[in-house]
Amino acid sequence: MMVLKDILYKVTINAVVGSTSITVGKIEFDSRQIEVNDIFVAISGTITDGHNFIEKAIKDGATAIICEALPEDLEDGVTYIKVANSNQAMAYMAANFYGHPSENLKLVGVTGTNGKTTVSSLLYQLFKKAGYKVGLLSTVKIMVDNTEYKATHTTPDSLTINSYLQLMNDEGVEFCFMEVSSHGIHQSRTEGLKFEGGIFTNLSHDHLDYHNTFAEYRDVKKRFFDQLPKDAFALTNIDDKNGLVMFQNTAAKKHTYALKNYADYRAQILENEFGGLLLKLNESELWSRLIGSFNAYNILAIYGAAELLGLDKVEILRLISEVENVAGRFQYFMSEGKITAIVDYAHTPDALKNVLETINDIRTKNENLITVVGCGGNRDKTKRPKMAHIASALSTKVILTSDNPRNEVPETIIEEMEKGVEPQNFKKTLSITDRNQAIKTACQMAGPNDIILIAGKGHETYQEIKGERFDFDDYKIVQDYLKRLKK
Repeated sequence: MMVLKDILYKVTINAVVGSTSITVGKIEFDSRQIEVNDIFVAISGTITDGHNFIEKAIKDGATAIICEALPEDLEDGVTYIKVANSNQAMAYMAANFYGHPSENLKLVGVTGTNGKTTVSSLLYQLFKKAGYKVGLLSTVKIMVDNTEYKATHTTPDSLTINSYLQLMNDEGVEFCFMEVSSHGIHQSRTEGLKFEGGIFTNLSHDHLDYHNTFAEYRDVKKRFFDQLPKDAFALTNIDDKNGLVMFQNTAAKKHTYALKNYADYRAQILENEFGGLLLKLNESELWSRLIGSFNAYNILAIYGAAELLGLDKVEILRLISEVENVAGRFQYFMSEGKITAIVDYAHTPDALKNVLETINDIRTKNENLITVVGCGGNRDKTKRPKMAHIASALSTKVILTSDNPRNEVPETIIEEMEKGVEPQNFKKTLSITDRNQAIKTACQMAGPNDIILIAGKGHETYQEIKGERFDFDDYKIVQDYLKRLKK
């Protein structure tokens, strides 16, 4: 139990009705979770408006209401706090409620279109191998040192973030690496947190269903760096044309990495094969199990961050050679019939292009590259033809299929993808709505030394159709078919 006014520290308040000296229980933004003496934060969401549930929250026992608009009828004995932005208010309240846990460890945020999960997960691995207690907040999973929790969003809500950070404090965690999505920044989920550093990976076509324009999407990412304190570091990829944009208004110490331009951390790819990468990183040679130029960027990011966090350079090189790929990120195996199957989360045009170009750089061109790819429903529609265009241009054969259709008709999504296939690529493109059947067909088409890429879902172990989630794991399914088909 805490006093309300202590929880409201740093919150910008426009009006107060009632007393802020009352003792309250926990903070909730889901009215279904309200118990006696709780604070209810009314948030205007994209689907529902929390202000419509204020009356229900009070009936269930809420004694304090945080809202952007006061209700017409005010209940006696209830304190109403009017704020400009409920998301921002909740972020500061969460930090206060949980005792500012981000201040008791070194928190590093990773943002960008592609690479957030890989960079944050590899940093978690690297610092664990270095002997530290480490936390991870990622799309794939949440780790509190050695304990794993299920992840539901790229950037969880501010209450969830602070509750996990408090758990990390309790476990003596020294470093935490966190994916920071554009949604999370826009919805103020990371405000009230103290960051030791921020990493920018790249910026490409994604989330325009939410942000409307690319400029808006870029500027939301930039806001994360604008808010970094002066004793933090900002590490950015300057091969990306938006890399230096992130630096424009940051007070943090600026550091850069690149493959093509002069930078603080620079690498040259000496060898690139399915076994891994040989890099010349600054003045040292480094072998990594990770594959492809996109992973060379990820390696530069983790090398730079680890050095900025105080690890020894030689030790970092040794540890990078030991880290393993992240689930669903260029995750591959070779079958008994010498067919290479690759599962990757690539769900943006840029990510798909990177993966296909990496495969084409490695392969001899005497084998087929069969790509299975779809696009998610209820998401940015403009990328659909682009994904099919890239897949059909850079593959020997392509199967267009379902991803997570959600509440859209799968056939309609595939038809929109087909518009991006150029006439010369029609013959090598198939459309199979059922993803399971699409993967099976790819396995049937493949021969010895061929490569199958299954893109779009990566680590996900479900398929979302009409509001329901069904068990579906690309990696397990392709493994099973190649075994059954004796390939």
